[in-house]
Amino acid sequence: MENTKIEQAYQHTFSGLTMYYRDCELAEHLVTRYKINQIIQERGFTDVSNQAEGLAKTVRFAIASNNASNLGAINPEVAKYGFHLIASGAYFKVLDIYKIEDKTQILLMHFDEVYRDVFNSTTSNIEEQIIQVGRNSLETKIQLQPNSIFNNEYWTARTQNPIGMSETGTFFV
Repeated sequence: MENTKIEQAYQHTFSGLTMYYRDCELAEHLVTRYKINQIIQERGFTDVSNQAEGLAKTVRFAIASNNASNLGAINPEVAKYGFHLIASGAYFKVLDIYKIEDKTQILLMHFDEVYRDVFNSTTSNIEEQIIQVGRNSLETKIQLQPNSIFNNEYWTARTQNPIGMSETGTFFV
């Protein structure tokens, strides 16, 4: 693979990364289907929050992305959730699966489809840095109380499904 494409992919993906979060309850057999360095695609829209406190559920998806739309800026009613949206058809690389007691964090990196072959065949020290940030975040936030807003019916319904797979565990890619 040519270095120019790798550099382009890294510049496009890593510039301006922000962490987003989505807590849900997933059966252990679904959690264990995720593998480090796996590339997944979410067919639907991915609802996430830029707010994170204690884990509201047993699984937290932490997503590093520089391309999530702030829906709170469009609809003030959802601003309290820190509601952001990642477009349907998004690709993610599973960077880490980190367990502390009965809580699991699945760390995903969002990238553009045109760079799928790059992220399928390479890793970088930036990915290692993202993993360390994600782990440090979980270690800190697991000590905090969850924000009750993330346990309400509206948000729970929007974030209850796994990312990149059906409710029965079949990956979309």
